[in-house]
Amino acid sequence: MASSGAHEASTAIKKMSNSRPTLLRLLPVAMFAVVAVFFALGLRSGDPSKLPSTLIGKAVPQTQFPPLDGLLADSKTVPGFTSADLAKGKVTVVNFWASWCGPCVEEHPLLADLKIAAGVDVFGVNYKDQAASARRFLGRFGNPFAAVGSDENGRNAIEWGVYGMPETFVINGKGEIIYKHVGPLSPEWIKGKLVPVIANAKAATSAP
Repeated sequence: MASSGAHEASTAIKKMSNSRPTLLRLLPVAMFAVVAVFFALGLRSGDPSKLPSTLIGKAVPQTQFPPLDGLLADSKTVPGFTSADLAKGKVTVVNFWASWCGPCVEEHPLLADLKIAAGVDVFGVNYKDQAASARRFLGRFGNPFAAVGSDENGRNAIEWGVYGMPETFVINGKGEIIYKHVGPLSPEWIKGKLVPVIANAKAATSAP
């Protein structure tokens, strides 16, 4: 009887051990499913700002975006930027984009409109792209960016909590993220949401 009980216990332990690799393999899938649910809920609500972001109200991650290789304007190298450049007392906008991103083509002309309508500098981050392709993109569609940084391996985008291309962040004068938009901008969204958000941030920045 004792031998039978020991055998059953040993069999149970082996089954538990064998199930652990399966559980470990399923964990990333489960985590992705949770994120996907939040993403779907944010899109269904019609307000991409409702997508989960733990960075709203916090300082931008400590990151450096080196200049896009070979990008010139008026025969001068277009600079990259760092997180410190976003905390100099001015409200700014950071836009993550890529030449291979279809929605980025749709959105791109609107970034110049946003720059004019809101009176802000727009900083661009070229994400997981070839420098030559990015330069051709800007040469064809124009360069609305005050600075263009490169994120070749995508690590900085992870630090910023980026879901996909394109994404747009509004940064207050203290270098804090106050708004995030996932997906391409639209004229309606710029006028109805981003411009008021930027105006309020400017007012708060200039308040004594």
